[in-house]
Amino acid sequence: MSAQTDKVVHWLLSSLEPRSQLFHVGQYCGDWQASTAGRAKASFHVILHGSAWLHFADGRDSIPVAAGEAVFLLRDVPHGLSPSPVNPQVCAVAGGHPLERRGSMQPLDPSVDGSVGLACGFIEFHSTVSRAIVSLFPEYLIVRRGDDAYRGIHGLFDLIRAEGRYGVDAPSPLIDKLVELLLFYAVRDAAGHDTVASGLASLMQRTGFGTLIAAIIDAPADAWTTDSMAAFANMSRTAFCKHFSEASGHPPMQFVTMVRMRLAADLLQQGLPISRAGELVGYQSESAFAHAFKRTMGMQPGAWRRDRDNASQSAARQH
Repeated sequence: MSAQTDKVVHWLLSSLEPRSQLFHVGQYCGDWQASTAGRAKASFHVILHGSAWLHFADGRDSIPVAAGEAVFLLRDVPHGLSPSPVNPQVCAVAGGHPLERRGSMQPLDPSVDGSVGLACGFIEFHSTVSRAIVSLFPEYLIVRRGDDAYRGIHGLFDLIRAEGRYGVDAPSPLIDKLVELLLFYAVRDAAGHDTVASGLASLMQRTGFGTLIAAIIDAPADAWTTDSMAAFANMSRTAFCKHFSEASGHPPMQFVTMVRMRLAADLLQQGLPISRAGELVGYQSESAFAHAFKRTMGMQPGAWRRDRDNASQSAARQH
């Protein structure tokens, strides 16, 4: 991974702000089918022991998953998990109702022959920036046990397994945080992987674009315009707008605003005054900054800081 790509990936990770919510943790035996589809949310399945198959409603090839692996579905993809390699013809969601699930979840007990331990749940990306970033990635990411990129993280699976011992009815809140860490690793690997079929990879592989994005992150207060960015990338204005929008899914100036607001959010969390945070990302007017921040992040700067402070205090109490 080049230095400029690494810088962009670090920005992406700090911008995601995922909030996972465990749905259930336990194990299935016999004939079962699990799904988190139908709720218009991203979701996850962490395989704690045993093995299963991931099936899709659109008929694409089913995918085997086993202990020490995880699936992150970044969109609400109609799918199901089952113990059989044969696709049970998972049906698309109808009327907004979840897909059919079969079997009852029991407490984790790896000694039970043929059982499959799962931690499943949902992930929300609250800000416009985080949702835009997620839209650049494929529908799903898989953490594979044998991949070099994940060689050092398998202790996370052990920790999730240990926290799952509290049972189906009283899951540990720490599982959510551990799952978020797994997601960060999956995103980092996907963002730096040459074969990822995503807008992000396309953007980073376009000549001049990776360097440009790194420069915007380095100097968000500079007077970035469509013309100056086109000149930076050694392209005509028309060609630059076309290729940038095609690759990223966003017009150039909208992307600049996303970068600026994400960096401003970090400054606010560090305790800087709202006016100063705005200045450091290129806004001389506090009201203009507040308007752009709300449009991008979903709330006013002060409200955003209070929300993050409350979340940090809540996490501290859980520990």
